[in-house]
Amino acid sequence: MTEQRKDSDASRAEWPAWMQRAQDGDQAAYNRLLKAMVPLIRKVVRRKIDDAILVEDVVQDTLLTIHRVRATYDPSRPILPWVSAIASSRAIDALRKRGRHRSREVHDDDALNTYADDAVPADDAGHAQDIRERLSHLPDRQREMVEMVHLREMSLNDAAKHSQLSIGAVKSLLHRALVRLRQTGADDHG
Repeated sequence: MTEQRKDSDASRAEWPAWMQRAQDGDQAAYNRLLKAMVPLIRKVVRRKIDDAILVEDVVQDTLLTIHRVRATYDPSRPILPWVSAIASSRAIDALRKRGRHRSREVHDDDALNTYADDAVPADDAGHAQDIRERLSHLPDRQREMVEMVHLREMSLNDAAKHSQLSIGAVKSLLHRALVRLRQTGADDHG
């Protein structure tokens, strides 16, 4: 094991104590903790995102999130899973905002226009029309939530902000919409 690795592991062993001191108001311990966490956060984020600029944005967002929720950390519990979960969540949120897997997509408009995709059914337009038809039977707010969260793949948090509703209200509207869609689907087939 290299010296740097030993220092890193020794430092990580101190993280719960530093966080507890930070929770008690020790700014020096808090600064030391945040600096020590950056390499681990960056490593977790890089596993999900391959865009260096976005990685750094997510690292900063993760540090801000840790700052906001630091009071929720229980020093008697392991800190690495807590930090990793926050970093992973922030990375996923960033990917959702940016568009799912956009950084890894290859865009070849000539190929898309020249070659048919056998995986897409010929009746794809009919399927899209069926979805539009089913959504048109929903009340406006329920339809908007389904479109935002399931079709545009917005996070619940983003949908709540966009519609100026609480996350609970968004979940409730989605639940009612999906129940209604299942009922109309069963009616159509029954």
